Parts: sequence; structure tokens; C-alpha cells
Amino acid sequence: MQWYERALTGNEKILGKNHPSILHTINGIAVIFSNQGKYDEAMQWYERALAGSEKILGKDYSLIFDMWYERALAGYETILGKDHPSTLSTVNNIAIVFDNQGKYDEARQWYERALAGNEGILGKDHPSTLNTVHNIAVAFLNQGKYDEAMQWYERALDDCEKILGKDHPSTLSTVHNIAGVFSNQGKYDDAMQLYKRALVDRERILGKNHPSTLNTAKALRITIPRFINAAA
Repeated sequence: MQWYERALTGNEKILGKNHPSILHTINGIAVIFSNQGKYDEAMQWYERALAGSEKILGKDYSLIFDMWYERALAGYETILGKDHPSTLSTVNNIAIVFDNQGKYDEARQWYERALAGNEGILGKDHPSTLNTVHNIAVAFLNQGKYDEAMQWYERALDDCEKILGKDHPSTLSTVHNIAGVFSNQGKYDDAMQLYKRALVDRERILGKNHPSTLNTAKALRITIPRFINAAA
């Protein structure tokens, strides 16, 4: 491990942090931690390698990293059990990898596995459960399956309002996202109403210059002429 860390420091200094050779060293460190049964540390290094590969070589290169996640998952399942939060977190990470690769059907299968585990172990009201519900909605949205996306977004909104409150940033983010689904469906009146709700609440809670507020304001400006043209 000391030699890997020494090599990493040297390579970053000489080649820069974005050189492809750096990825091999990072991978080596991850493998060592994995072989030692230190899966939390291994996952941190695997995720660093994945992020680096996507940045340097593009997302297609990240296909190589699928087996790393699956190896980590096997370790978690063996040592901690299939229902341990760390195991479920890894299941969710595998889903994210598939999502990033545009493999939305596979992503949803892994998200749904994570959701079932989170609901059973952590409960339906746990933030990790809410996050997985939202991720499933996004996967459907990315596929252009707006009806299915809406069903999951509405569930996420109901849960967020009940658990986090109507003014929570995650709730407002979900309101904004549902408006986006309506816009994609050509339901501009419904979209405008929700964008206005999100904008008013974000201005009040986050401020008028917050990036999330500005994003909603921009979306509303785009939607208004679409609504006018559709109504004409």
C-alpha cells in the first residue's frame, strides 16, 4: 500500500491528476483494500477511479468498472449480509453506473432491488429510500417514459412533503422535476403552475440568486411561450 500511495503521489506530481496512468494506480489501491476485506475503503477508491475514468476517457470506458462494483457487492454480501446498509448502498451505486451508461432498464432493476432492501431495513420514510424512489423516477424520465416517471415523482413528492415538509429543498426539487415532466408531455399549463410554486418557495427559502432558484426561473421563462403557442 505504501508503494502504491508513493507512486500515486509521484505520478500526480509529474503527470498531473488527469493522466490515464493515474487510474491504474488508483485501481491498484482499491484492489488492495478489497483483498483485505476493507470494502468501505475499497469502494471510495473504486468510485474515485470511476469518476476519473469518465472525466478523462469518457463514460464508455466505465464499462470496465462494472466488475469492480460487483466484486465489492459480493464482499459486502458475504461479510455484512444482503440487507446491510453498506450492501444496499453498493447496490444503489451499481444502479447509478448503469444509469450513467444509458442502460436504464438495468439501472431500474438495481434501483428497485435497493428500494426493496431500504424499505425492509430502513423503512419507507428513510432518506435513502426517498433518494432511491427519486432515482427510479429519473431513470424512467431518461427513457422518455413520462407516465411511469410521473408515478414515481408523485410518490417522491408525497413522501417528501410528509417526511421533510413542503419547504424542504428536496421537496421543492421534486416539484421542479414534476413540472419538467409535464412540460415534456406538452402539458404546459400544469408545468407553469408547478414551476411558479417552486419558484416562489425557492425565492423565499433559498433566495432569488440561488442556482436552484435561477434554474426554476429559467424553466418558467421557457415554458410560458410554449404554453401561449399551444393555446393559440
